[in-house]
Amino acid sequence: MPVDRRRLAELVDRERAHYRAERPTARRAHENARSLLGNVPMTWMRKWAGGFPPLLVSATGNRLIDADGHEYLDFALGDTGAMAGHSPAPVVAAVQQRMDTLGGITAMLPTEDAAAVGDELTRRFSVESWSFTLTATDANRWALRIARHLTRRPRILVFSYCYHGSVDETFVVRGEDDAARERPGNVGPAVDPATTSRVCEFNDLDALERELACGDVAAVLAEPALTNVGIVLPDADFHHGMRALCDQFGAMLLIDETHTWSAGPGGCTQAWGLDPDVVTIGKAIAGGIPIGAYGLRAGGADRLLRATDADLDDVGGIGGTLAGNALSLAATRACLTEVLTDDAFGPMIDRATEFRDGVQRAINASGVAWSITQLGARAEYRFASPAPRNGGESNAAQDDDLDEYFHLYLANRDILLTPFHNMALMCPATTRDDITMHTEVFTAALGELVG
Repeated sequence: MPVDRRRLAELVDRERAHYRAERPTARRAHENARSLLGNVPMTWMRKWAGGFPPLLVSATGNRLIDADGHEYLDFALGDTGAMAGHSPAPVVAAVQQRMDTLGGITAMLPTEDAAAVGDELTRRFSVESWSFTLTATDANRWALRIARHLTRRPRILVFSYCYHGSVDETFVVRGEDDAARERPGNVGPAVDPATTSRVCEFNDLDALERELACGDVAAVLAEPALTNVGIVLPDADFHHGMRALCDQFGAMLLIDETHTWSAGPGGCTQAWGLDPDVVTIGKAIAGGIPIGAYGLRAGGADRLLRATDADLDDVGGIGGTLAGNALSLAATRACLTEVLTDDAFGPMIDRATEFRDGVQRAINASGVAWSITQLGARAEYRFASPAPRNGGESNAAQDDDLDEYFHLYLANRDILLTPFHNMALMCPATTRDDITMHTEVFTAALGELVG
């Protein structure tokens, strides 16, 4: 059943007006924040539907309270950064102890927490040698430098419409002629990423083989499932084939688990039995405190440490004075051992399954040709059926008007989705009642749209 675009426009106008009328404090604060670029502390916050974001006052578990008195059920969870829930008690206690009792937020010295976190990440992801950053972007950037150094090859390979933070080489998409093209909207690239990177579609092993056969690829950088262009799951044989092709053509395999950690305690790497040379991760592992990490297989780490021309100890392009700081690692140890434990993921994934099933029932009843995809504790509804198989298809399936409608409709009824897509993430605080609330509101929104 096609969507009546005139009806959709009327509903968006109604919901936008309601959103603005109910948030006068946030609106004034946004208008008065002229010292901020785009009137927000980070430009991505302009993505929130309604013309301005809610003004945060407090957050606990999976609830947010804004300056206009709205209490939201939060499925955005800081776009994964708060997958542990907002201000989880063990993380708060660890941070307070580090700051108040022990002191020393950052000293460019190790603490006992560092090795404990490394041991736990090794147990979960089965790569043996870890180093820390402040963001997943830096983890990916530094891991790619290492891969190029170890292989003595210049290029990397990524999948069209992937996302790995603000890593320059990843802003490349497959053109209609199958050639690499700079991704539209790329801001101020140092060089055209088509000169640094090869690209093909996710789930296309034949195309991957053709690109790797050129012999100049140091590493394939891949999310186990695409997430930032909508969730795109791998075909059953894709990861086995990708690993085999990397081995055949001498490229390293870098798996970015930053968003896909939702699949389980060891992300897709553990859940699907993947065999990467490097794992990168960030955001959620510290319970909301900034951190990133990359882990190397023992063999790669040994080769790197033996490389006499790799300046790892000073200004060779790897590291930073705030990376591995005492505060971030205290938070990470508490989050991994007391919050996002092995046992925590089962209930989170169960809630995501209930979320998926509720949305699917509403879609089926309405007759629209839409779909919903689940990745562990994460789920996302798409305005296409069947669900896209690669980044190009997923990008083509985006619908800004429908996105705005559902984000506004839910926000006006005190539910937040990730602003970039219709993505919902569960945390340990998410309950069955929360899922029921979303199902009821989503069903009502769909009903008003299709009649």
